[in-house]
Amino acid sequence: MKLNIALLAGDGIGPEVIEQAVKVCDAIAVKFNHEINWTPALTGAAAIDAVGEPYPDETHEICVNADAVLFGAIGHPKYDNDPLAKVRPEQGLLKMRKKLGLFANVRPTFTFPSLIDNSPLKRERIEGTDLVFLRELTGGIYFGEKGRRDGGETAFDNCVYTRAEVQRLAKKGFELAMTRTKKLCCVDKANVLETSRLWRETVQAMEKEYPEVEVSYEFVDAVAMRLVQWPNSYDVLITENLFGDILTDEASVISGSMGLMPSASVGEKTSLYEPIHGSYPQAAGKDIANPLATILSAAMMFEDAFGLTKEAEAIKNVVNKSLAEGIVTEDLSGDNKAYKTSEVGNWLATNL
Repeated sequence: MKLNIALLAGDGIGPEVIEQAVKVCDAIAVKFNHEINWTPALTGAAAIDAVGEPYPDETHEICVNADAVLFGAIGHPKYDNDPLAKVRPEQGLLKMRKKLGLFANVRPTFTFPSLIDNSPLKRERIEGTDLVFLRELTGGIYFGEKGRRDGGETAFDNCVYTRAEVQRLAKKGFELAMTRTKKLCCVDKANVLETSRLWRETVQAMEKEYPEVEVSYEFVDAVAMRLVQWPNSYDVLITENLFGDILTDEASVISGSMGLMPSASVGEKTSLYEPIHGSYPQAAGKDIANPLATILSAAMMFEDAFGLTKEAEAIKNVVNKSLAEGIVTEDLSGDNKAYKTSEVGNWLATNL
């Protein structure tokens, strides 16, 4: 099978972890007789430095023409520390989501048997956790009108949703729930926000189309609490952009490290696969970053974008083997030997 994949390494540790994912994907291609055509493209601070634009038109064309996009990370301290910067790397991420129609961010959270005691939560609270967040990506407060008035003394950010945007995301949630335990939780703040009331009434109207799915409705603050108390009580959760951004980062540490969780952003034109961690600039160039989230994102890509389930399972199995045998970076090594980012990638590729 020929796979055309756009490769957006981005900033910080992005290029390092992407390099390891490419090693693993190339090993899979050899093992299962596939041909991968990688097309690199600029995004984020790297793109601003090169062409003055965080998501150039050339990058967009490469993504549109690809079968899938494998993405590293966006962000750089020189922009984070300058509140007056006119162009920011994160603007490229939002622009990419909008132009590619990446409306549903799929973020699983699960535990690894060999790492369960690395979690900040007690073993008995997290054993059996296997949940998925679907976060709406192209609406809400991140994309609403924003600005200043009163001479800059007052700031505003408008949160706007259409019923169609909610339906599109909820449909994905219902469909995913049907393939799992048929439990769906709609996360909102309907006691305060009008957009949340639209979310709730829209999802309630869709329930009759999926009579087998048990639907619950919970306020975002309650879900934030329950995620650390009883995370295994959830299965599929759907929510709006801002709530999803916060809750998925909270959920990610259940596994013991943000460096372990993959994600997918499902779009109208293509789908993008990325680790949930950020650019982690403090570690950039040191060969210490955990590449496993990026590699597991590649596994999601094989399964979801190409329907190659055996290839995805092979990646997940070799990752589990590396964890069990302690072939891990310093964030997971504890008092044992810490392997370099590149050493983990080499080990995984060799063991495939």
